Amino acid sequence: MAPRLVSNPRQSQVLKAIGLMVLATLCIAALDATAKYLTDTHGVPVAQVVWLRFLWHVVFSAIFLWPFALRPSLRSEKPWIQFIRSCLMILTTALNFVALKYLQLDQNIAIFFLMPLLVAALSGPLLGEWVGWHRALAIFAGFIGVLVVMHPGIGDVHWAMLFTLGATLGYALFTIATRYLAAYDPPAVTQTYTPLVGVLVMTPFGLMQWESPDQCWVWLLFASLGFWGGLGHWIIILAHRLAPAGILAPYIYLGLIWMSAFGFLVFGDVPTWWTMAGAAIVILAGLYLLARERLAEARERKRTRTHAAGSEFDPPQ
Repeated sequence: MAPRLVSNPRQSQVLKAIGLMVLATLCIAALDATAKYLTDTHGVPVAQVVWLRFLWHVVFSAIFLWPFALRPSLRSEKPWIQFIRSCLMILTTALNFVALKYLQLDQNIAIFFLMPLLVAALSGPLLGEWVGWHRALAIFAGFIGVLVVMHPGIGDVHWAMLFTLGATLGYALFTIATRYLAAYDPPAVTQTYTPLVGVLVMTPFGLMQWESPDQCWVWLLFASLGFWGGLGHWIIILAHRLAPAGILAPYIYLGLIWMSAFGFLVFGDVPTWWTMAGAAIVILAGLYLLARERLAEARERKRTRTHAAGSEFDPPQ
């Protein structure tokens, strides 16, 4: 009897997708660390950094993505929704970069982890995808975790944390818009709109606040904004082509490790116990929410299979 092969192509794809998600979270952390370094250490205006982030994203896409991996297109069935979605990304980026100028990287990302919970909460009124009481409790626990990070009434709440909350809300709405557009436009269209609208909207603001850097190597940091942002988002797309979102979602929380590492190595920041405790609560709430969603999907698949099997024995009408 011939030995059975142990190799599993699907398992191999999942492992590759997980590796891509780990790399993507590292890219996003590098983007935030670069933005904080430019705005905080070098005093570059936030509007200029936001503009350069989208401008170099377009350059990166034109050189590496559009000729080989992604054919650009603006033919959308919902162009105004695409424009609004792109503006949400601009708003999220601007609020996030303002907050990063004043907050530690780990503080910022700990609050930003509330995003999946906000998506679940807002999917009901916006998409008609209402959550049950289990997931409602997870959302409430996530808000408690954010309050622990901010610890109002015990310490001084930095006003920049409100900007992080605004950025988190903006990205949650951006995610919901992405899910909505997935039924109408291919990913190439959605990925084309985002950087182009960002450049279109931010160019006047970026030029009005333009400050030329004193050191030549700072120009490399300007270019790296688009590299980290464009590469990170493209890798996320590749990862989701290989594995379902439910498998990849927990690895987003690796961003806390990368952010803490960059914060310590570049800025000398050490995470506080408040940040670690609050982040743990938010992450556990997010993982519980994900587990409930997986359970609901499994029940739906079982119900569908049972209905399909039963219909095979139904007598003809």
